Amino acid sequence: MNRAFRPDHTMPKIYLYREPVDFRKSFRGLAAIVEQELGHNPFEGGLYAFTNRQHNKIKCLYWEDNGFVLYYKSLAEEKFHWPRPEDELMALSGLQINWLLDGYDISQMKGHKKLQYEASF
Repeated sequence: MNRAFRPDHTMPKIYLYREPVDFRKSFRGLAAIVEQELGHNPFEGGLYAFTNRQHNKIKCLYWEDNGFVLYYKSLAEEKFHWPRPEDELMALSGLQINWLLDGYDISQMKGHKKLQYEASF
């Protein structure tokens, strides 16, 4: 299956906006959320992912050189596993955003905790 339109796994800045948004918003409305609510510059190349109240649609906003790219995915039957809005914004890796688009619950995909010990010899 060709997934050429998917976000690249090597994208350095990907953010998940946790609150649902009105999906009548175009790229202008989403860029305004990025700028006004998050305090980010939407023209600096970050990818921002948004969902609707039903969690069956995703819009991703990305500035590419000379214009915005808007990626839109609407599920026919199921819902996206959207993390709870504990914080307004969540940073993701390129792999994680693709897992989310594939239907995985990324909040459950946690590795083992990192341990740090000091020798007491």
